[in-house]
Amino acid sequence: MATLGRVSRALLRSSLTQARRQLSASVGGHSGLAEKWRMLSFLVAIPGVAVCMLNMYLKQQQHSHEQPEFIPYSHLRIRTKPFPWGDGKKSLFHNPHVNALPDGYEDAHE
Repeated sequence: MATLGRVSRALLRSSLTQARRQLSASVGGHSGLAEKWRMLSFLVAIPGVAVCMLNMYLKQQQHSHEQPEFIPYSHLRIRTKPFPWGDGKKSLFHNPHVNALPDGYEDAHE
């Protein structure tokens, strides 16, 4: 049993030594690769994010801000018990312009 322990420790030491050598060789030998990724970040990633932001801004400008028509579907807005906050009808992140109550939008009642 002691022999098995010595053999396993020797194998572990040799594998750790090899891993350290590979790690130190990879750090010193790939400085050009780090520069390549740095340049890709500045020349591809940042302009890509800027183009996506511009796309979303332009789409938001075209978006209609009208309230959708209320259709009282029986399978939507089911309230079996009231919410534990407020008047019990509105969800926690309720938006009166977009989220309808079971009997319609709030603006229609006023």
